[in-house]
Amino acid sequence: MGSSEYDEKSSRPEDVHHVEVSSKEVDTAAALVGDAGEIDPVEAIRIRKKIDRHILPLMCVLYWVQFMDKTTLGSSAILGITTATHLTTNQYNWLGTIFYLSYLVFEYPQNLALQKFPVGKWMSVNIFVWSIALCCHAACTNFAGLFIVRLILGMCEGSITAGFMIVSSMFYTRNEQTLRVGYWFLMNGTAQIISGFISFGSLHIHTSNFEPWQWLMIITGAITFVTAICFFLFFPDSPTNAWFLTPEERALAVMRIKENQTGVENKHFKKEQMIEALLDPKTWMFALFSALDNVPNSLTNQRALIVSSFGFTNLQTTLLGCVDGFVEIVTIWTGVNIAARFPNSRAYVGTVYFIPNLVGVIIINTLPWSDKVGLLFGQWLTGVGTTGFGHILVLSLSWLSSVTAGHTKRITTNAIMLCAYCIGNAAAPFMWQAKYKPRNHVPWTIIGICYGVCMLLLLAIRFHLHRQNQSRDLEPHDDRYDDVYIERVNEDGTIDEIKVEKVQCWQTLLP
Repeated sequence: MGSSEYDEKSSRPEDVHHVEVSSKEVDTAAALVGDAGEIDPVEAIRIRKKIDRHILPLMCVLYWVQFMDKTTLGSSAILGITTATHLTTNQYNWLGTIFYLSYLVFEYPQNLALQKFPVGKWMSVNIFVWSIALCCHAACTNFAGLFIVRLILGMCEGSITAGFMIVSSMFYTRNEQTLRVGYWFLMNGTAQIISGFISFGSLHIHTSNFEPWQWLMIITGAITFVTAICFFLFFPDSPTNAWFLTPEERALAVMRIKENQTGVENKHFKKEQMIEALLDPKTWMFALFSALDNVPNSLTNQRALIVSSFGFTNLQTTLLGCVDGFVEIVTIWTGVNIAARFPNSRAYVGTVYFIPNLVGVIIINTLPWSDKVGLLFGQWLTGVGTTGFGHILVLSLSWLSSVTAGHTKRITTNAIMLCAYCIGNAAAPFMWQAKYKPRNHVPWTIIGICYGVCMLLLLAIRFHLHRQNQSRDLEPHDDRYDDVYIERVNEDGTIDEIKVEKVQCWQTLLP
C-alpha cells in the first residue's frame, strides 16, 4: 500500500493463508469484481464522467433544497412568523435547538438504516416526509405546533449528509471525493441566494388569509416534494446496481475506487468495526472539531435578525442575505480546489480559511454601532470559513471519509461526527439572549474562541495522522492474504469460490 497523509493505518486479521468467507459477509464490491485486473485510465475517466452526469446533479439539487428548508426559520423571522405565532426570544431559540436535538437522537438509527436499506430509497422516503412537515409549518399558529414540525425536519435530515458521504465514498476515489463533496456543499450558498429571492418575493404576496412566511413554507415544501419523487426514481443505491451503468461498467466503477481501500457497501453490521471506531483517537478529534465548528452555525437563524438590527429594512435584509450565499460559494469553491490541487493540504487550507472569520468577529465587536456598513462586512467575513456547516467542515467530512476503512466503521464515524455537529448546533442558539442585544458581545466572543480552537484541532489531527502513517510505513510487508476466496451460493445450490484481490480482502475483513 502506498502511503498518504490521509491513509488510515490498516488493521489486519489473524494469520491465515487461505481464507473462505460467505458473500453475505463481504463488501458487495468484492463479490461483484472478484479477481479482476487493472482498469484502463481512459476508461476510468469515462466511467467517472458518466457517474458525474447521473448522480451529481441530484445530489446538488437535494443539498440545495435541504439547506434552504433548514434556513426557512431564519428567513421567516423577518417575514412575520414570530408575531403570528407569538414566539418569545427563548421559544425562537428552542425551534433552532429542537431541530438539532432531533437530528442527534435519530442520527445513529439513520446511519444504521442507511447500512441496512438501499441508500437512495431510504433518503427518498426521508425527503418525502420532510416535504410534508415543511408545508405543515404554514398551518402552525403557536410554539407547540412549530416545535413538532421542526422536530420532524431534524429527524429526516439525519439521513442526508450521512447518506451523501456514503455515496461519495462508493462512487469516487479519495482525490475525487474532496471536489465532489465540495460541489454539493456549494449548494448551501446557492440555497441562501435563492432563498433570499424567494423571501423577497414572498414579501410581495398580499393575501387576506396567508402571510408571507406561510407562502415561503408552502413554496419550499412543494420544491422538496418534487425533489423526493425525482430522487426515488433516479438516484442509485450503489455502483453495484446503478441503473445507468451496464454490468461491465458496474465492475469497472468498483475497480476505479479500489485505491480507496474503504470498501463499497456491506449490509452486514460488524460490531468489531464499531468498537474500533469508538477506540480510535481521530474519531473523537474530528467529533470535537465538528461540535466547536458548528457553534457559529447558530448564525443561520440569527443572520436576518442581526442584519436587520444594523438598521436595514426587511426588504434590504432579504436581498443582503444573498451575499452570504455568494461568499460561501466562492470560499468553498476555492478551498476544495486548493485542497485537491495540493496533496496533504486540508489541515493547512482549513486553518488559513479560519483567519477571516476571526477578523470578522473582531470587527463586529469593536466597530461603532453606527457603522452599519462596516458591521455588515464584518458579518460577511465570519462566513468565509464556516457559513452554515460550510467550507471547513466540507474538508473535514471528506477527510474523515477518506481515512476510515470498513463500511461499518465509516458508518459509525460519520454518525459520531454528525452527532457532535448536532450538539454544537443545539447548544449554540441559547447564546443569543435578549439581554445581550444589540451588540451581542458574549455570543460573538464565544464564536471567536471556537474559531481559534478549531484551527488548533485541524493541525493536531494532521500531526496525529502523520504519526500513524510513519508507524505504518515501518511495518514489514504482509503477504498473508494472497489467496482469499469468497463462497457464493448459486441458484442451483452449487457453491463457487471466487478469488478476491488482496486490496479488497483487507477491507472486507477489516476489524
